[in-house]
Amino acid sequence: MSAGWLRAGVPRMPFVKFGLVAVFATTALLLAACEKKPPVELPDQLLLIPTTFEAVPGWSVDTLSEVVPALTRSCALLLGQPDTRPVGPGGGGLAGTVADWRPACAAVGSLPAGDDAAARAALESWFAPFKATNGGRDSGLFTGYYEAELRGALAPDGTYRAPVYGKPPGLVSARLSAFRADLSGQIFGRVDGDSLVPYFTREEIDGGAIDDQNLELLWADDPVDVFFLHVQGSGQVTLPDGSVRRIGFAASNGHTFYPIGRALLDEGKVSRDNASMQAMRAWLRAHPQEAGEIMRRNARYIFFRWIDGDGPIGSQGVALTPGRSLAVDPAFLPLGVPVFLDTTWPGSERPLRRLLVAQDTGSAIKGPLRGDFFWGAGEEALAEAGRMKQKGMVYILLPKPVAERRKITS
Repeated sequence: MSAGWLRAGVPRMPFVKFGLVAVFATTALLLAACEKKPPVELPDQLLLIPTTFEAVPGWSVDTLSEVVPALTRSCALLLGQPDTRPVGPGGGGLAGTVADWRPACAAVGSLPAGDDAAARAALESWFAPFKATNGGRDSGLFTGYYEAELRGALAPDGTYRAPVYGKPPGLVSARLSAFRADLSGQIFGRVDGDSLVPYFTREEIDGGAIDDQNLELLWADDPVDVFFLHVQGSGQVTLPDGSVRRIGFAASNGHTFYPIGRALLDEGKVSRDNASMQAMRAWLRAHPQEAGEIMRRNARYIFFRWIDGDGPIGSQGVALTPGRSLAVDPAFLPLGVPVFLDTTWPGSERPLRRLLVAQDTGSAIKGPLRGDFFWGAGEEALAEAGRMKQKGMVYILLPKPVAERRKITS
């Protein structure tokens, strides 16, 4: 689970199809301009246009062997499903079926480690590239996230006082479509008497609403670090004996994410020239009284679980790979699909072009051309993630049987 705290995604109506831009979209924009009315925000439309690998910027120079472990993990999860299962949002099979993926995944899984030429040959043999657009617009927004780091202990004391909670047993969820066919989405709450009510907010939890449930996984030495852990969704905890354990997302309270970074900028607490995660973290630490009030504006609260082995674990259920995993909006892009990103390095014009795998999601990641780049753990990863707010384009790789069956023409 990822969430960019410097930005907030604005949910739009998902609409997925293959083809070119519909004429009505351009007409609507022209009419709006002529009448001097505010621009009409059109529904998001994922339109995939066939292209060639030669036309994908940077494809020929990417170190493709680096993405093979990530793609292999996603393939292993995908291939555990029935052959007829659709791969794609809404059960529509945007990326075909599991059966369509078996030959390509088998080829990737048999690749020798570190062999770029073999990786390139396999990908070009078994996949076909498509340029992704949003209603014909090909530029999207790409931000970054990282695996948080914090110091913690398994028992509280004078140093370790900020709790990190496991999932409460009273937190329940419901898919609305199970109750009425015309409803969608998922809600979270708790049972109060004979009613289902929203779960406690961050302010209520900080105020002691669940203190009597013995849910503490650990106690951290810095409440600001705990807040960043909630935003990022996973982290590494250094214990007093020097050992390191990993925790990951278990559940959320279901409330809407509020980007406090925007508040810090709008209220002039951090200058826009210095709008980095590090600067905002430093301000929160330097102003503990104000920081508590600002952090509580984000009603969304995350609960965690211990993670053994590789990690962090993304929404697809596989361990993320630094620099090769991408968080996407699953309403448009299937988890597990290879995505070639054409953007720039954070804070520069230097090209950042590489193949990633869609393996995660985030509450602020909404739309077909919206992504969150996973940088890994540590201060360097935090620095890159904190600066990243880049425009870019994406190319989706689909198994050749899917491309041939669609018979799409540009």
